[in-house]
Amino acid sequence: MYKIGLVGLKTSVERIIDLAEEYKHELEFISFPYVTTEEIERMVEENNSHVHAWLFSGPIPYEIAKKTLCTDKIMVHAPATESGFYNSLLEMIYEQGKIIKHLSIDAMSLVTMSSSNIVEEAVPQLNVKPLKIYTKVFESDVDLNELLHFHLNLWNKGKTEGALSCFPSVCEALREKGVPAYRMSISKMEIQQTLRILYEKVKTSYFKDTQIGVEIIEVESFNRVAEEMKTPYHLQYLELRLKEMLIQLCQKLNGSFSEKGNGRYMIFSSRGAIEQEISTLEDTIQKLAFEADTSVAVGIGFGETAYSAEINAFRAIQHSKEMKKREIVIVQDDGKIVESPGKQKELQYASRIHNEILLKKLKEGNIGLKTYKKISALVRRMGWHEFTTKELAIHLEMTERNVRRIVAGMCEVELAQCIGEEAHATRGRPSKIYRLL
Repeated sequence: MYKIGLVGLKTSVERIIDLAEEYKHELEFISFPYVTTEEIERMVEENNSHVHAWLFSGPIPYEIAKKTLCTDKIMVHAPATESGFYNSLLEMIYEQGKIIKHLSIDAMSLVTMSSSNIVEEAVPQLNVKPLKIYTKVFESDVDLNELLHFHLNLWNKGKTEGALSCFPSVCEALREKGVPAYRMSISKMEIQQTLRILYEKVKTSYFKDTQIGVEIIEVESFNRVAEEMKTPYHLQYLELRLKEMLIQLCQKLNGSFSEKGNGRYMIFSSRGAIEQEISTLEDTIQKLAFEADTSVAVGIGFGETAYSAEINAFRAIQHSKEMKKREIVIVQDDGKIVESPGKQKELQYASRIHNEILLKKLKEGNIGLKTYKKISALVRRMGWHEFTTKELAIHLEMTERNVRRIVAGMCEVELAQCIGEEAHATRGRPSKIYRLL
């Protein structure tokens, strides 16, 4: 059963738990209610390893957690939409016994429905004129006193008849000052829709984790290693030590171990187990390389069948052996290539494309699809708005001459553009500056 960490105010958490009754046989909800937003960071950090996914009662705890956690776990939140505005406004009108025409609202800038959208989308549908709304957009780390003063100043100047806020504490403080204040909450329909999305994501994650995974581990130049052994016994002892390390890795993966000869080994397991133990694989590779005094290449393939996973693993190890530094390479079932998984320099790019115009351009420029996708992925990951061929060469582990040829071809077919030059402090031709189109 999947464990879901549920973060929100106590009332919101209890409401979600009631509506999640139909999922109780598949999902176990672990409640983490908070009083102040300062508690969220500690909650998610301390409990991230104890849950499979996170569900947040709204965009505020979600954004705080997203900044705190560096995780690929499922994170879902109930969205803020105009229905929350309608509910709160109707509640205010009912309790005040009059139509409210001057109002102040605070809303988070990163929510699905920002404050400007609420004004633009929700208000015209009410057909109430004139309706004057003052808005305050805030970030997740906002000072609540700032929001309080925003609403209070407008009220004291007689510009508003009430306030809508995302924070219960702001509403309470305003009411103590005599301001009619109401919290914009998430509707029942939005919670139910969020629960359905969470359930579908969890199911998708489960099926992905149960895909077949194959690791091919190759101790390179094994013939040379064998020739350098003093006696056949020394080689046999080395092979035993290598196999012991690999069997320990296989046990961690709950997989099946196979020796293919000449320094090549295969491990069959599940995608989920392999992805969870990438760091263990890296440690094993380092030990193998040290023991055999040679480089070790690793290719991982995922697939729906053992055959497709094995084919992808062969593609992955070939890719790894083409790299100067033998990094782990993964080829997923959809053809996506992942280099150096789990590391800061991890790079993901597609090896398949269905864009005929782009394919034609790549053919005309004599540029490989994988090379183009890898350059595009690197530029995105580095956040480069512009780059030089030297910068590309360093990160792609290619010669600058080769990169210049590739980028020149991209410029010829309008996939890149030269936008300037960079002068050097020393003598020599200035470097050209490019950007992708």
